Amino acid sequence: MGHGASRLRGLVREVAKFGAVGGAGVLVNLLVFNLVRHVTDLQVVRASVIATLVATLFNYLGYRYFTYRNRDKSGRTREMSLFLLFSVIGLVIENGVLYAATYGFGWNTPLQNNIFKFVGIGVATLFRFWSYRTWVFRALPAPAPVSDTGPTAEQERNKQRVP
Repeated sequence: MGHGASRLRGLVREVAKFGAVGGAGVLVNLLVFNLVRHVTDLQVVRASVIATLVATLFNYLGYRYFTYRNRDKSGRTREMSLFLLFSVIGLVIENGVLYAATYGFGWNTPLQNNIFKFVGIGVATLFRFWSYRTWVFRALPAPAPVSDTGPTAEQERNKQRVP
């Protein structure tokens, strides 16, 4: 089996783990969104931002300790700062879709709110996957090839010729 097949298997495994955490995060996001909408009088986008923030915390823990647990952990402050930066961009993407649907097009029923919340999550997820794997949870450098420090076969033959 070639190196390419191994890399593909690794990417498939990473996408599956990212998807598992992200799927659970979507459920957290939608549950918090609907709970906040049900128990408060907050406007739809404000309720959505709260839900996105709760889901972002949930996702960080899942990505760090499940999906990317074997990635570089040396720069935790840098990692958290970048995660926050890209999460805020994702929050704007996600809630921008909901905002445009609600206030731009007037689609403001509970069903429409949930549909466009979900669509926004999907669009933002593509951005998050790319940014988290590229910038936040960086791969560890490949291990250096192990070299044999013993004498080469030619060096052994030359030793035997010495009078």
